[in-house]
Amino acid sequence: MKIKSFAKINLGLEVLGKRPDGYHDIRTLFQWVSFWDTLEFSPRPGEGMELEGSDPSIPWDESNLVWAAAERIRERASAPDGIRVFVTKNIPAGRGMGGGSGNAAATLLALNELWRAGLARPELAGLGEGLGADVPYFLEGGLCLGEERGDRLIPLPDLPPHKVVIALPAFPISTASIYRGLGPASLTSEVKDSKIDRFLRTGEFGFLENKLEDTIFRVYPQLKEFKSLFRSHGAELSLVTGSGSAVFGLFADPEKARRSFGEMQRCTAAVIAETLTRAQGWEEIEAGVSPSGKAADFGSAIRGFESSRPSFLPEEKKG
Repeated sequence: MKIKSFAKINLGLEVLGKRPDGYHDIRTLFQWVSFWDTLEFSPRPGEGMELEGSDPSIPWDESNLVWAAAERIRERASAPDGIRVFVTKNIPAGRGMGGGSGNAAATLLALNELWRAGLARPELAGLGEGLGADVPYFLEGGLCLGEERGDRLIPLPDLPPHKVVIALPAFPISTASIYRGLGPASLTSEVKDSKIDRFLRTGEFGFLENKLEDTIFRVYPQLKEFKSLFRSHGAELSLVTGSGSAVFGLFADPEKARRSFGEMQRCTAAVIAETLTRAQGWEEIEAGVSPSGKAADFGSAIRGFESSRPSFLPEEKKG
């Protein structure tokens, strides 16, 4: 069985304050993009697990989220078989694109099917919460508002399609180090100050910002130059995604995106992708999880999810 694990970008990120558990309360907009890792699951003798991956800089052992996710499912499955997992990595670690969290979510989905654990999607999301704050998002996909640690999700209607050019610097950034460096000016103290809320009322990308950027740019000023390059090429929005180090440009005009991509490649590694709707992403994920190309469990989950989505479009939201 092969399953895709999509990357995400953060279209905006606001920090509300530090929590008693050491994390920060945030508001963010998650968006799937058509850039992915591939996880391949195959049987092995016995009941153990063998985990390997194409990126030698990542530890493929018990510290990996894929391993942890497999153990979570193993505890809930009646007869787990031995399993070998190979991860073909395209999404580099430490760039703010959720590669590890997405891999964990894909593992939950695949092994729930292979080991016949019978868990519904909300139960899988519950298991994912204990693995990382971003994992539940990858069990929703599309465009979502994330609150609290980012794991309280409000699914939103899909954006119109956009090209996404992503600059991928050679260095990762530690999320913990960026949050430790935040000052009072980085906090969004009141709902009325929320640029995300303004975007949801108006649909104007210009309102959106990443409140971690000032801290990131102090240490990594070259990332600010990438952002300026995207804006000079007509990006509707350009931000560091999450805590970095990847920087994206969002383009409505494909030709502007292609020119920007060509220019960015002269500066650093880069990819060009597209925003993914929830339906597009799940169609590709389902095709991998089920040998028939369709997993009824996931299909019913998505239908139920679709019926519960907010009915407003971003530019029509009231209040």
